[in-house]
Amino acid sequence: MSTQRQLFFQHLAQTSFSPIGLEIVKAKGNYQYDINGKKYFDLISGFNVANIGHSHPAVIEAVKKQAEDYMHLIVYGEFIQSPQTLYAQLLTKHLPASLDCVYFTNSGAEATEGALKLAKRATTRTNIIAFNKSYHGSTQGALSLMGDEFYRNSFRPLLPCIYHFNYNSDDVLDAINEDTACVILETVQAESGIIVPEKKWIKVLRDKCTEQGTLLIFDEIQAGFGRTGTLWAFEQFDVTPDILLLGKALGGGMPLGAFMANKNLMQSLSFNPVLGHITTFGGHPVSCAAGKAAFEILLSENYIKDIAEKEKLFVEKLRHSSIKKINHFGLWFSLQFKSAEATQKIIHQCIKNGLITDWFLFAPDCLRIAPPLTITEGEINTVCAIILKSIEEIN
Repeated sequence: MSTQRQLFFQHLAQTSFSPIGLEIVKAKGNYQYDINGKKYFDLISGFNVANIGHSHPAVIEAVKKQAEDYMHLIVYGEFIQSPQTLYAQLLTKHLPASLDCVYFTNSGAEATEGALKLAKRATTRTNIIAFNKSYHGSTQGALSLMGDEFYRNSFRPLLPCIYHFNYNSDDVLDAINEDTACVILETVQAESGIIVPEKKWIKVLRDKCTEQGTLLIFDEIQAGFGRTGTLWAFEQFDVTPDILLLGKALGGGMPLGAFMANKNLMQSLSFNPVLGHITTFGGHPVSCAAGKAAFEILLSENYIKDIAEKEKLFVEKLRHSSIKKINHFGLWFSLQFKSAEATQKIIHQCIKNGLITDWFLFAPDCLRIAPPLTITEGEINTVCAIILKSIEEIN
């Protein structure tokens, strides 16, 4: 056992008894490299973080320059810091006019927490509606929203007045009333295996929230930044949320989250009480500089226009009798196998064959595919061949 591996298990808190355990020493483009020099294609983009690949030179340069200018100065919201203001301006330029104000956080989970507080404060209501098999983070508030009792139960008591419904179900529409502060949902459900909402349903949901004065929150922490074939997934459903959650690719590889809303709505966190929501490191200048650089690359290189063709190629290539079902939306796929055990064997065989992938929290019988948007046609052919080879090798 290597020294680093010993330290990993001895001094770092573990999230499971069976971590993947690769000892990675370098990541560049669409690949990661371990201590022995073995090369792995990152088929999950560091869980949707590396949408433009790893260690892009422009992002590295932005990090270096900002670190030389300054890093931490003071708690978020007190000093005018250009990395924050310029990135906020760029984001709002590419969003509907109603989403014109950004509150930067450290992570997507913290964006969820801030959005819940904003909804309660702005509406003075208490009830929150979320969905089964949903995931919005692992902090106490976000965990209260999580749509799976197995993961919630050990941490009770959680936030009260949260009601869960099935995604795409009309039952939720009758539950939205004058006591409902917000409805929060993933624009595309990620951890349940890439579940896409019905367009009619999500439009009716939007209308019902508007009618009742309930805020609609879309979580695009995983779905945003081109993953689904448009810059924001909600563009494909002709609806706009009152609050938008961002994270993952937002920071270009650095830790960063955000919740966005109308300026007047967001302003309610600044009085009664003053400092209604505060954070020390939220919107860290180095993270904002990195995120802005990555976002500019995503926009200028126009990777998004090729996603539909790349999606089609994946579907064409991933044909095997062991694959029971493929859910997909943009460069985001869920391959279902006969059992969670079979999926785990295939995942580990893929890793052995130089391909990093994983499973889904609420769909353990499904293999996850979410490559960098920079993946080429040749790389798609290669990774699909590795998946099929791995399936054959474990059968």
